[in-house]
Amino acid sequence: MKCAGIIPARYASTRFPGKPLALINGTSMIRRVYEQCLKSASLNIVVVATDNEEIAEHVRSFNGKVIMTSTDHRSGTDRCNEALNHLLSLYPEQQYDVVVNIQGDEPFIDPAQIDAVTACFKDEHVDIATLARPIDTTEELFNPNAVKVVRGLQNQALYFSRSTIPFIRGTEQHDWLAKGNFLKHLGLYAYRTPVLKAIAQLTSGNLEILESLEQLRWLENGYRISVELTDKESISIDTPDDLAKLTNSTW
Repeated sequence: MKCAGIIPARYASTRFPGKPLALINGTSMIRRVYEQCLKSASLNIVVVATDNEEIAEHVRSFNGKVIMTSTDHRSGTDRCNEALNHLLSLYPEQQYDVVVNIQGDEPFIDPAQIDAVTACFKDEHVDIATLARPIDTTEELFNPNAVKVVRGLQNQALYFSRSTIPFIRGTEQHDWLAKGNFLKHLGLYAYRTPVLKAIAQLTSGNLEILESLEQLRWLENGYRISVELTDKESISIDTPDDLAKLTNSTW
Protein backbone atom coordinates (compact mmCIF):
# COMPACT_ATOMS: atom_id res chain seq x y z
CA MET A 1 0.00 0.00 0.00
CA LYS A 2 1.44 3.36 -1.06
CA CYS A 3 0.57 6.44 1.00
CA ALA A 4 0.97 10.13 0.23
CA GLY A 5 1.17 12.62 3.08
CA ILE A 6 -0.20 16.04 2.14
CA ILE A 7 0.07 19.06 4.44
CA PRO A 8 -2.41 21.84 3.55
CA ALA A 9 -0.90 25.23 4.43
CA ARG A 10 -2.68 28.47 3.60
CA TYR A 11 -1.43 31.94 4.42
CA ALA A 12 -4.67 33.85 5.03
CA SER A 13 -5.75 32.49 8.39
CA THR A 14 -8.29 34.82 10.02
CA ARG A 15 -6.87 34.43 13.52
CA PHE A 16 -3.22 34.01 12.58
CA PRO A 17 -2.15 35.25 9.11
CA GLY A 18 1.10 33.68 7.91
CA LYS A 19 0.88 30.96 10.55
CA PRO A 20 2.87 28.29 8.62
CA LEU A 21 5.90 30.62 8.60
CA ALA A 22 5.76 31.39 12.33
CA LEU A 23 8.94 30.39 14.15
CA ILE A 24 9.11 27.97 17.06
CA ASN A 25 12.55 28.18 18.64
CA GLY A 26 14.01 29.27 15.33
CA THR A 27 12.30 26.71 13.08
CA SER A 28 9.16 27.45 11.08
CA MET A 29 5.94 25.66 11.96
CA ILE A 30 5.53 24.16 8.50
CA ARG A 31 9.08 22.81 8.52
CA ARG A 32 8.50 21.16 11.89
CA VAL A 33 5.33 19.48 10.59
CA TYR A 34 7.10 18.38 7.41
CA GLU A 35 10.05 16.89 9.27
CA GLN A 36 7.77 15.02 11.66
CA CYS A 37 5.96 13.52 8.66
CA LEU A 38 9.25 12.34 7.20
CA LYS A 39 9.67 10.16 10.30
CA SER A 40 6.50 8.20 9.48
CA ALA A 41 7.17 4.64 8.39
CA SER A 42 4.05 4.53 6.21
CA LEU A 43 4.38 7.63 4.01
CA ASN A 44 6.00 7.20 0.60
CA ILE A 45 5.99 10.94 -0.13
CA VAL A 46 5.35 14.15 1.84
CA VAL A 47 4.12 17.30 0.09
CA VAL A 48 3.00 20.74 1.28
CA ALA A 49 -0.09 22.05 -0.53
CA THR A 50 -0.27 25.83 -0.34
CA ASP A 51 -1.91 28.83 -2.01
CA ASN A 52 0.95 31.19 -1.16
CA GLU A 53 4.24 31.65 -2.99
CA GLU A 54 6.09 32.81 0.14
CA ILE A 55 5.22 29.55 1.87
CA ALA A 56 6.16 27.60 -1.25
CA GLU A 57 9.55 29.29 -1.48
CA HIS A 58 10.22 28.61 2.19
CA VAL A 59 9.43 24.89 1.77
CA ARG A 60 11.74 24.72 -1.24
CA SER A 61 14.48 26.39 0.84
CA PHE A 62 14.72 23.31 3.08
CA ASN A 63 14.35 20.94 0.07
CA GLY A 64 10.75 20.10 0.84
CA LYS A 65 8.25 19.16 -1.84
CA VAL A 66 5.49 21.70 -2.49
CA ILE A 67 2.48 22.06 -4.79
CA MET A 68 0.62 25.30 -5.48
CA THR A 69 -3.16 25.10 -5.07
CA SER A 70 -6.19 27.37 -5.36
CA THR A 71 -7.17 29.98 -2.77
CA ASP A 72 -10.84 28.98 -3.01
CA HIS A 73 -11.03 25.63 -1.21
CA ARG A 74 -13.67 24.97 1.45
CA SER A 75 -11.36 22.81 3.52
CA GLY A 76 -8.03 21.08 3.79
CA THR A 77 -9.65 17.98 2.31
CA ASP A 78 -10.45 19.81 -0.91
CA ARG A 79 -6.92 21.23 -1.01
CA CYS A 80 -5.54 17.70 -0.60
CA ASN A 81 -7.63 16.54 -3.53
CA GLU A 82 -6.26 19.25 -5.81
CA ALA A 83 -2.72 18.53 -4.63
CA LEU A 84 -3.20 14.82 -5.35
CA ASN A 85 -4.33 15.59 -8.90
CA HIS A 86 -1.21 17.72 -9.43
CA LEU A 87 0.96 15.02 -7.88
CA LEU A 88 -0.40 12.37 -10.24
CA SER A 89 0.16 14.64 -13.23
CA LEU A 90 3.76 15.30 -12.15
CA TYR A 91 4.49 11.64 -11.46
CA PRO A 92 2.06 9.67 -13.67
CA GLU A 93 3.97 6.46 -13.01
CA GLN A 94 3.10 6.72 -9.30
CA GLN A 95 -0.16 5.48 -7.83
CA TYR A 96 -1.16 6.20 -4.23
CA ASP A 97 -3.71 4.03 -2.46
CA VAL A 98 -4.15 6.33 0.53
CA VAL A 99 -3.80 10.08 1.11
CA VAL A 100 -3.13 11.37 4.63
CA ASN A 101 -4.24 14.92 5.41
CA ILE A 102 -1.84 16.28 8.05
CA GLN A 103 -2.72 19.55 9.76
CA GLY A 104 -0.14 22.24 9.01
CA ASP A 105 -0.50 23.80 12.47
CA GLU A 106 0.48 20.75 14.54
CA PRO A 107 4.28 21.07 14.74
CA PHE A 108 4.74 18.13 17.09
CA ILE A 109 2.53 15.55 15.42
CA ASP A 110 3.59 12.05 16.40
CA PRO A 111 4.63 9.98 13.35
CA ALA A 112 3.14 6.93 15.07
CA GLN A 113 -0.27 8.57 14.81
CA ILE A 114 0.14 8.87 11.05
CA ASP A 115 1.05 5.20 10.91
CA ALA A 116 -1.99 4.35 13.03
CA VAL A 117 -4.47 5.90 10.60
CA THR A 118 -2.84 4.32 7.55
CA ALA A 119 -2.97 0.91 9.26
CA CYS A 120 -6.77 1.16 9.35
CA PHE A 121 -6.85 0.50 5.60
CA LYS A 122 -5.84 -3.10 6.09
CA ASP A 123 -9.60 -3.46 6.50
CA GLU A 124 -10.94 -3.27 2.95
CA HIS A 125 -14.25 -1.85 4.19
CA VAL A 126 -12.66 1.35 5.56
CA ASP A 127 -13.12 4.46 3.39
CA ILE A 128 -11.67 7.11 5.71
CA ALA A 129 -9.67 6.89 8.93
CA THR A 130 -9.10 9.32 11.77
CA LEU A 131 -8.05 9.45 15.43
CA ALA A 132 -9.62 10.07 18.82
CA ARG A 133 -8.39 10.06 22.39
CA PRO A 134 -10.19 9.60 25.72
CA ILE A 135 -11.45 12.79 27.36
CA ASP A 136 -10.25 13.14 30.93
CA THR A 137 -11.47 16.56 32.11
CA THR A 138 -14.96 17.94 32.60
CA GLU A 139 -13.87 21.23 31.05
CA GLU A 140 -12.96 19.52 27.79
CA LEU A 141 -16.04 17.31 27.90
CA PHE A 142 -18.37 20.31 27.71
CA ASN A 143 -16.18 22.52 25.50
CA PRO A 144 -17.86 22.96 22.05
CA ASN A 145 -14.44 23.54 20.48
CA ALA A 146 -13.45 19.99 21.44
CA VAL A 147 -15.25 17.79 18.93
CA LYS A 148 -16.60 14.53 20.32
CA VAL A 149 -17.11 11.25 18.46
CA VAL A 150 -18.96 8.03 19.26
CA ARG A 151 -17.92 4.70 17.72
CA GLY A 152 -19.68 1.48 16.83
CA LEU A 153 -18.58 -2.02 17.75
CA GLN A 154 -16.24 -2.18 14.74
CA ASN A 155 -14.64 1.19 15.63
CA GLN A 156 -16.58 3.01 12.92
CA ALA A 157 -17.72 6.58 13.59
CA LEU A 158 -21.43 6.84 14.35
CA TYR A 159 -21.50 10.61 14.84
CA PHE A 160 -19.30 13.63 15.51
CA SER A 161 -20.56 16.61 17.48
CA ARG A 162 -19.57 19.76 19.28
CA SER A 163 -22.14 18.73 21.88
CA THR A 164 -21.26 16.22 24.56
CA ILE A 165 -22.13 12.76 23.24
CA PRO A 166 -23.36 10.37 24.41
CA PHE A 167 -25.84 12.09 26.74
CA ILE A 168 -26.10 10.37 30.13
CA ARG A 169 -29.67 10.37 31.32
CA GLY A 170 -30.43 10.73 35.00
CA THR A 171 -26.89 11.75 35.98
CA GLU A 172 -25.57 15.15 36.99
CA GLN A 173 -23.07 16.51 34.51
CA HIS A 174 -20.24 16.63 37.04
CA ASP A 175 -20.51 12.82 37.28
CA TRP A 176 -20.52 12.08 33.56
CA LEU A 177 -16.81 11.33 33.25
CA ALA A 178 -17.10 8.67 35.94
CA LYS A 179 -20.11 7.05 34.26
CA GLY A 180 -19.22 7.02 30.57
CA ASN A 181 -16.40 6.82 28.05
CA PHE A 182 -16.03 9.98 25.98
CA LEU A 183 -13.75 10.51 23.00
CA LYS A 184 -12.27 13.71 21.59
CA HIS A 185 -11.79 13.72 17.84
CA LEU A 186 -8.32 14.65 16.55
CA GLY A 187 -8.14 16.28 13.13
CA LEU A 188 -5.89 13.82 11.31
CA TYR A 189 -7.58 12.18 8.31
CA ALA A 190 -6.61 9.54 5.79
CA TYR A 191 -8.67 8.59 2.74
CA ARG A 192 -8.57 5.95 0.06
CA THR A 193 -7.67 7.81 -3.11
CA PRO A 194 -10.98 7.17 -4.94
CA VAL A 195 -12.88 8.22 -1.81
CA LEU A 196 -10.97 11.51 -1.56
CA LYS A 197 -11.84 12.28 -5.17
CA ALA A 198 -15.50 11.47 -4.53
CA ILE A 199 -16.00 13.39 -1.29
CA ALA A 200 -14.38 16.50 -2.77
CA GLN A 201 -17.32 16.63 -5.20
CA LEU A 202 -20.02 16.42 -2.54
CA THR A 203 -22.13 19.44 -1.68
CA SER A 204 -22.23 20.53 1.96
CA GLY A 205 -24.86 18.66 3.96
CA ASN A 206 -27.30 19.97 6.54
CA LEU A 207 -25.52 18.36 9.50
CA GLU A 208 -22.18 19.72 8.33
CA ILE A 209 -23.62 23.24 8.07
CA LEU A 210 -25.24 23.06 11.50
CA GLU A 211 -22.17 21.80 13.36
CA SER A 212 -19.48 23.19 11.02
CA LEU A 213 -17.87 19.74 10.76
CA GLU A 214 -17.02 18.50 7.28
CA GLN A 215 -16.82 14.85 8.36
CA LEU A 216 -20.59 14.87 8.87
CA ARG A 217 -20.96 15.36 5.10
CA TRP A 218 -19.13 12.08 4.60
CA LEU A 219 -21.23 10.22 7.15
CA GLU A 220 -24.44 11.61 5.63
CA ASN A 221 -23.35 10.19 2.29
CA GLY A 222 -22.66 6.73 3.65
CA TYR A 223 -18.86 6.66 3.89
CA ARG A 224 -17.36 4.50 6.62
CA ILE A 225 -14.94 6.36 8.90
CA SER A 226 -12.71 4.21 11.08
CA VAL A 227 -11.73 5.83 14.39
CA GLU A 228 -8.44 4.63 15.88
CA LEU A 229 -7.61 5.45 19.50
CA THR A 230 -4.48 7.25 20.68
CA ASP A 231 -3.38 8.37 24.13
CA LYS A 232 -1.52 11.42 22.83
CA GLU A 233 -2.97 14.90 22.40
CA SER A 234 -2.36 16.82 19.20
CA ILE A 235 -1.02 20.30 19.87
CA SER A 236 -2.47 22.75 17.36
CA ILE A 237 -1.56 26.42 17.03
CA ASP A 238 -4.61 28.53 16.24
CA THR A 239 -3.57 31.98 17.46
CA PRO A 240 -0.42 33.98 18.27
CA ASP A 241 -1.23 33.43 21.95
CA ASP A 242 -1.09 29.66 21.39
CA LEU A 243 2.34 30.08 19.82
CA ALA A 244 3.58 32.22 22.73
CA LYS A 245 2.43 29.63 25.26
CA LEU A 246 4.10 26.85 23.30
CA THR A 247 7.37 28.74 22.92
CA ASN A 248 7.45 29.37 26.66
CA SER A 249 6.73 25.74 27.49
CA THR A 250 9.12 22.81 27.69
CA TRP A 251 8.61 21.81 24.03
